[in-house]
Amino acid sequence: MKTIVAERNGLMLARIEGEDRVFEVNFDSIEPTDVTLRFRRDGERVGSIYNDDGTKQTMARLTTGRDGDDFIGVEVPKEFVAELLDAASEAGRVTDEDAADGYRIRVL
Repeated sequence: MKTIVAERNGLMLARIEGEDRVFEVNFDSIEPTDVTLRFRRDGERVGSIYNDDGTKQTMARLTTGRDGDDFIGVEVPKEFVAELLDAASEAGRVTDEDAADGYRIRVL
């Protein structure tokens, strides 16, 4: 799979592309909890990465509806999630580093 995690046009860009999926999100910051990373842009939640019901699957979710009710979810490798979280942390885009450390322990 091809991955890109970089600063672009004042936002962070995270993209993963494989034969069967493409996931891309642009965000200002990541708000971590113990088991979820929430993508924020202009103060709004635009997506998240979460562990699917305690299974091995790490899922990325993008909000698509105007009211935030519709979403698209795809499985993403934990290596991609770790790369994304590390890059966001280095760029100062993680809202709570202690919570990010907890996420790393529990999910990654």
